[in-house]
Amino acid sequence: MSKVATMRDAVAELVRDGDTVAIEGFTHLICFAAGHEIIRQRKRDLTLCRLTPDVIYDQMIGAGVARKLVFSWLGNPGVGSLHAVRRRIEHADPEPLEIEEYSHFGMVCRYVAGAANLPFFPIRSYYESDIPRVNPNIKPMRSPYGDGTEVYVVPPLRPDVTIVHAQRATAEGDTQIWGLMGCQKEAAFAADRVIVVCEEIVDEAVVRRDPNRTVLPGVVVDAVVPEPFGCHPSYAQGYYDRDNAFYLEWENVSRDPEALEAWLKEWVYELESHAEYVEKMGAERWERLKPGVATSGEVNYGDYS
Repeated sequence: MSKVATMRDAVAELVRDGDTVAIEGFTHLICFAAGHEIIRQRKRDLTLCRLTPDVIYDQMIGAGVARKLVFSWLGNPGVGSLHAVRRRIEHADPEPLEIEEYSHFGMVCRYVAGAANLPFFPIRSYYESDIPRVNPNIKPMRSPYGDGTEVYVVPPLRPDVTIVHAQRATAEGDTQIWGLMGCQKEAAFAADRVIVVCEEIVDEAVVRRDPNRTVLPGVVVDAVVPEPFGCHPSYAQGYYDRDNAFYLEWENVSRDPEALEAWLKEWVYELESHAEYVEKMGAERWERLKPGVATSGEVNYGDYS
């Protein structure tokens, strides 16, 4: 059964006020288009989760969609701070933002525990770390096997909605990703509802010819949204490159609340869809982001039919 939907319909149906929402993807495949639609629909009181909250969460938090941030490292990668986030954390401007901080691996372990329906997940790497001092959800635990080993444990993370961007998916939701992998799989399996956004929808035969790239099976996917260039200014390996100029530009936008509001008005609120965003960016910019060709080798899976 086809699960294809527009971004507007998928967000309207599956993202609800008060939800815990994870938009995952590591360095590439960060779904800005979904974040913009959540802003456009003026969702409120969300708990936003992400290993590396970067510009998309700065935009969403600046737009007032979130009451809480669950995260590890945060910043504008390669540039500096997330100033909208900092204003809310440091000055409660325009209102407070609750935060819950972990390490990268701590967030991964939380997703794994959620996906595996475990009550907690043990982790060694908080030894001599200060993070447990500021996060009471990270708790020490002594090994039950009598050797005296002490580790820390983290609670499961079970988002109401996980949003994953992928290079391609079938209409039924079988989802393929290549390039740098994050924790999209774990975050999706941990979630109650899953939106897959993809650069293109392909026939089932394409997925069957290269099954090892399938990260998510359609059975865990609720909606499939075709949204070319949906990661911009992030990138999608093999489809378009990272727009480094955008991240540099965002530094000045993010520092000034009025400039941020003007940017949101021009690039989100006054546009009907991400397709209009793509058109507004202009063909010249997309041409500059076009990657070279580096094809992968073929393998023989064998025909035993």
